[in-house]
Amino acid sequence: MTTLVLCLFIAALLPYLAKMPLAVAMHRAGGYDNNNPREQQAKLKGFGERALAAHQNAFESLIVFAIAILLAIATGTINETVQFLAVVHIVFRVIYNILYLLNKATLRSLSWAVAIGCSFAIMLQSMPS
Repeated sequence: MTTLVLCLFIAALLPYLAKMPLAVAMHRAGGYDNNNPREQQAKLKGFGERALAAHQNAFESLIVFAIAILLAIATGTINETVQFLAVVHIVFRVIYNILYLLNKATLRSLSWAVAIGCSFAIMLQSMPS
């Protein structure tokens, strides 16, 4: 269970780590507007726009992954396969974010598919047979 809890913790951190490049882009776009950050973010282009999308997608992914991990824990489905899938999810979410920032759309989409596939595979592993 330690692996699953650690992966869930890392997944919860990823949206906040993904905020760092976004904050840099905002700073470069005239300084971080802490009074109206969403308005400033909506005006970003290029790298900043991709950083915002990566940041938002990290939250979206967290919801599905958290449900998968909590389902596995609740059903006692803590086996090597589930732990492997959880680690693969985290690895591919990190890769996803990097590829988003580098503007590698096709590879980014493939990494997204692997990561989300791992979440759903964990859920399937947790269903009674």
